[in-house]
Amino acid sequence: MGGLLSILRRLKQTPEQEVRLLLLGLDNAGKTTLLKQLAAEDVSHITPTQGFNIKSVQSSGFKLNVWDIGGQRKIRPYWRNYFENTDVLIYVIDSSDGKRLEEARLQLFELLDDDQLAAVPLLIFANKQDLMTSPSAAELAESLRLQSIRDRMWQIQACSALTSEGLQDGMSWVCKNITSLKK
Repeated sequence: MGGLLSILRRLKQTPEQEVRLLLLGLDNAGKTTLLKQLAAEDVSHITPTQGFNIKSVQSSGFKLNVWDIGGQRKIRPYWRNYFENTDVLIYVIDSSDGKRLEEARLQLFELLDDDQLAAVPLLIFANKQDLMTSPSAAELAESLRLQSIRDRMWQIQACSALTSEGLQDGMSWVCKNITSLKK
C-alpha cells in the first residue's frame, strides 16, 4: 500500500500541464477533421464549423486544449477573441487548393502580426497531402514565404487529416516546443 501512495503523491506533485492550442485556417482546410483525428473520433461526417469546437487531447504528459475556430470569411474577424493565452498556433492549409494559397498566406501573416500572438510558436499543417494535386510541404513553405518568419519557432508538417498521416509528427513538435517554453 505504501508504494501506491508514494506513486500517487508523486503524480500529484507533477500535474500534467494544460496547454492552449489554437487551430486556425481558411474554411475547408481540414481543421475539424484534424481535431477529430487527434481526439480519435469518427471523421466520416464533418460539416463546416459555424462557431468553434474545443477538445482536450492527452499527449506527452500534456493536456492539450485545442480550439478549432471556423474559417469562413465572415467568422475570421472573431478569431482575435480566442488569441489570449495561446501557447501554440496551429495553422491548417489545404495543400491541394492552389487558388486559395495566397489568401491563406495573407491570413497567416495577418495572424502573426497580432500582438497577442507575438512569439507564439507556429505549426503549419500542410493538409490533404493524400491528394495528387498537393505540392510538397517544402514547396508550400516557399510559396507561403515561411522563411521570412524570424520572430518565433515554426514548423511545416505534411499531413492528411483524413488518414491521420503526419499528425503525430506535428503534435510531437508541438509538445517538444511547449516543453522548452514552459521551463
